[in-house]
Amino acid sequence: MKHTALLIAAISGIMFYISAFSANAEERDTVYVIDIMQDIDKSSLRRLTMGLRDAEACGADYIVLHLDTYGGAVDAADSMRTAILHTPVPVVAFIDMQAASAGALISIACDSIYMRPGASIGAATVVNQNGEVMPDKYQSFMRGMMRATAEAHGRRSDGTWHRDPAIAEKMVDTAGVLSFTPDEAIQARYCEGKAEALDEVIALMGLDDCVIVEQELSPLERFVLFMMSPLLQGIFLMMIIGGIYFEVQSPGLGLPSIIAILGAVLYFSPLYIHGLALNWEIALFVAGLILLAVEIFVTPGFGVAGITGIILALTGLIFAMVDNDVLYFQGRLNLDALLRPCAVVLVSTAAGLTLSIWGASKLYPRKAFSYIAQKTELRGDEGWVGVDTQSVSGLVGTEVRAATEMYPSGKVKIGDRLYEAVMEYGSANAGDILKVVRTEGGRLYCVRLPR
Repeated sequence: MKHTALLIAAISGIMFYISAFSANAEERDTVYVIDIMQDIDKSSLRRLTMGLRDAEACGADYIVLHLDTYGGAVDAADSMRTAILHTPVPVVAFIDMQAASAGALISIACDSIYMRPGASIGAATVVNQNGEVMPDKYQSFMRGMMRATAEAHGRRSDGTWHRDPAIAEKMVDTAGVLSFTPDEAIQARYCEGKAEALDEVIALMGLDDCVIVEQELSPLERFVLFMMSPLLQGIFLMMIIGGIYFEVQSPGLGLPSIIAILGAVLYFSPLYIHGLALNWEIALFVAGLILLAVEIFVTPGFGVAGITGIILALTGLIFAMVDNDVLYFQGRLNLDALLRPCAVVLVSTAAGLTLSIWGASKLYPRKAFSYIAQKTELRGDEGWVGVDTQSVSGLVGTEVRAATEMYPSGKVKIGDRLYEAVMEYGSANAGDILKVVRTEGGRLYCVRLPR
């Protein structure tokens, strides 16, 4: 009986130890870390929303937003602060040196703020791409958003604000914009403490024994963010312009067309994924290319279709880089948002044309590069002749035979000579009998004769 009691006591002790160990393991908090060490834009918004979603999915108890930014797009910052305010998981901001402008708004949205010594928060005045202060209606909007964000944290038990809305509003005041050092922020209750590193932040949160999970971007996400760099975007633009230039110089679906199409895909894909390029902007660019193709392959010369195509294509490229929420701020057109995209597209276009002209002069004479574009030599011993526009005008009314397919342009043969020709309407097959009805610019315009 005594041995039985000892056995039961031993088993009970073991079970208690196991249950206590399991409970301790289960009680370890999970901290999910999101790094935002860049300007605030669509890509940083995407990174944050993905991180918040992943943190909830893995059952994180806290989210630490590791922040170092000089600001950025107001609309992206607004979406980021809204996402932070609405997430059920407590969010802690660790300001690793800078939380200026849009970064201040995002930090204030967090439940707690910790700052590295030497860091700063504030200076949330709205400026344009040139650093110039925007009109007061923009500042009023930002002041209201800063106040609302501070008020969202409510009041303390003594009735004072957890984050004083008046202080948040002063960060936007153009007359005397407010910024805080860590000590000043602590005194104003806009910072809970100072920390040199993330480990110290977690210790100040009272989470010495916790599981830290850092956000991991997939290779595809990293690649897309890399493709959005200004340098690569400029290169893609030059690929588009250069490919179109070479194709205009020597019509025919060759390597220049492939390069232009590849450049367009690489240019638009990351912008579309991150919400900058909209469907109508891509459609505008495609419409421009279609008009250019019509000008190159269908109609002679370079006229309305070609000019319109260039305008539409450039417009599509420019607007794809523009943040549409900033462009149409409160229902009014903000042309300042077009300055940087216009500069990038126009400079890249000029550079692409210059390099294309230089490259054409260097590459075309060399046989080793003859595959770059279709360059058929029109030899006299093969039936090709230079056209005298006055002598060609005397061919009106002449019956000719189509030497090639004409959809609608092609070649016709008169005797042993080949002439450039265009169908007045419809198309013709090789061997069809046609009649010349008019001439223009050395080309014969023909109609099909009834068989």
